[in-house]
Amino acid sequence: MKKLLTLIALVFALAAPAIAQNTGQKINKKNLVIKEWNTDPRSGKKVLDRVTTYNSDGKKVEEIEYGSEGQKWRKRYEYGPGADGKCLKESVYDERNRLNTVKKYEYNEFGRKKTQYNYNAKGKLLTVKVFEYITEDV
Repeated sequence: MKKLLTLIALVFALAAPAIAQNTGQKINKKNLVIKEWNTDPRSGKKVLDRVTTYNSDGKKVEEIEYGSEGQKWRKRYEYGPGADGKCLKESVYDERNRLNTVKKYEYNEFGRKKTQYNYNAKGKLLTVKVFEYITEDV
């Protein structure tokens, strides 16, 4: 049931930009906080599922996922300078708010992700992901 309610919340979250586009309204994410709730259809009880926070530039700076026992995980995002700055770092915290993993990103000259470095909580490099972009002429 929880998966169904989460799926419904996701569908509405994904549909919001399309709805705004069809009505001519643009969703302003500057300093926005979005709370997603799961509601039990029988009891009507609401349970907080996720909170997403955006900064004054409209960039996602934090996401927190909740479960029945409280926080499941939390992600913090850090960006380069300026409104067009790309996400440079993503820090993931566990249910006790302890740092779990860190992802750092590098971008190519076209502004696309080039490399992702994955570290553990102690700063040890675990893996490196390289992004390759291939276009095919049709």
